[in-house]
Amino acid sequence: MNTGQDYKNTFRFTLVTKGWLNIVYNGKKLVLQPDDLCICAPGIEVTTDNAADDYEDVCLTVDKTVGNASAATNGILDIAYMPILQKNEPFIRLSGSDAQQLLVTISKIKHYQDTDESYTEPVLNALYTVFLLEVKRAQVRTGQKGQHPARMEKLFMDFIQLMTQHFSEHHDIAFYASKLNITTIYLSRVVRLIAERTVVDYINQMLADKATFLLRHSQLSITQIAEQLHFADTPSFSKFFTRQKGMSPRAFREA
Repeated sequence: MNTGQDYKNTFRFTLVTKGWLNIVYNGKKLVLQPDDLCICAPGIEVTTDNAADDYEDVCLTVDKTVGNASAATNGILDIAYMPILQKNEPFIRLSGSDAQQLLVTISKIKHYQDTDESYTEPVLNALYTVFLLEVKRAQVRTGQKGQHPARMEKLFMDFIQLMTQHFSEHHDIAFYASKLNITTIYLSRVVRLIAERTVVDYINQMLADKATFLLRHSQLSITQIAEQLHFADTPSFSKFFTRQKGMSPRAFREA
């Protein structure tokens, strides 16, 4: 379900069509079954555990900038953050007819994602809008809705999106509070109330995950990785990584 660093930059919609899949979300093990739609927003990591031998799914990946591509989609992408806002599982159990309708729409989108023609972008924007409205309708049918004041939920989603863009350069809560025009105390309160996690938890997770990715999949030295992630020096990065992952960056790379 996760591919490299995709979950940092994309919305992912995974529709199970056959078999079952075990996932881990927010420390909980959950089981996806046929007609379940798993929704993951940028910065929200859902990892796979194991799957049935006959497991099959269809996955749609949408760049996080699509929300700004047209007025129709702007704002509706917040459906992907609903599991956090509702403190619920990150999937919708669809009816058979809703699952089939989404499957048709996903197939059309994936077709145009592989097409390079002058008309492709407006067609994709229209199809994204249709797809997201269908997902929104399914959420309404299953009774999913936020549990907190709309302003708090909007601030939380804005924080998550800012954090996925700037976590490498800005590790401090003051930067995000300033961007959102609120105090650090209020931002901390909103994030803890909605997600039961701290701002630092989110930033550290993103930093540790990117460091892990770079250690495994790049030729950058540990010093270069520390610089890319804007740590003060290599020792402070090594100390951070060891605290997060239980071993030093060098040991992790050599494991």
